[in-house]
Amino acid sequence: MINKVLVAVAGRGLCEQMLNMLMDLPYFQQASVTVLHVIQPQATAKAMSDKLEEGGKILAEAVKSLKVAPEKINSRLKQGDPKDIVCQIADEEKSDLIIMGSRGLGRLRAILENSVSQYVFQLTTHPMLLVKDDVYVKKIKNVMVVLEPSEEGKNSLQLAINLVNQIPGGQLILSYVRKDVSGKSSQDYTSDAEKEPNLAAAKAEAKKMGIKYRCVTASGKPGPEICKISQELNVDLLILGSPDRRPSIAKSLVDLDKLLGNSLSDYVRVYSNSPVLLIR
Repeated sequence: MINKVLVAVAGRGLCEQMLNMLMDLPYFQQASVTVLHVIQPQATAKAMSDKLEEGGKILAEAVKSLKVAPEKINSRLKQGDPKDIVCQIADEEKSDLIIMGSRGLGRLRAILENSVSQYVFQLTTHPMLLVKDDVYVKKIKNVMVVLEPSEEGKNSLQLAINLVNQIPGGQLILSYVRKDVSGKSSQDYTSDAEKEPNLAAAKAEAKKMGIKYRCVTASGKPGPEICKISQELNVDLLILGSPDRRPSIAKSLVDLDKLLGNSLSDYVRVYSNSPVLLIR
């Protein structure tokens, strides 16, 4: 259950739009919301004062735009490094979900440009919903979940079912990608996809809940295949598991191997054309 949501706002309005879409669903309507805007340290007192004034306006506009009861909103204006502050507040408040914007930078560029979303994605243990700057936020109808046998994959399916069960006319897209290292790509959107053994349990659960569902299978490189399916089926929200990526002894260190690696969730985070919900 989502009881505490942390929304990191930057003045673009996309995260606020995404939260409003979610708040239409009963699953989210009991949640309290922390709206966070972070001011980076400035060289002079005058510059800091100006930034604080600007940040206060951004925060006020964000709060005003939300479809959330005022008593459930906690607005916070903080000073510091945004990537550290977001992680700190999420831990402090035990957030069930972090919503934040993303420029969709590739791994190396994200490191070089000090990407906040990449850093938080790398270090936080909390589920994240990333909304890219160039993504149009739509009313949620088609929810796609990427199925795989990990604990995060099982949690992804359960959340997807809970959401779609509360969306009038909603559809759950159950997807499974067989990895093909040769690079050959194929997709199956036909009824034959329902015969995929790895979709059987998810299909049975959807049937039990009376949810409209569709099965899709593919083979090839998982990241590109997932993004292709999402685009071709006009997915409004993509859900997939993203394991806690850091050993506890290395939480305070930047893990370049992971950042530069070939993680599925990292690829989808960058290249998906729909908002991506990463389950930890």
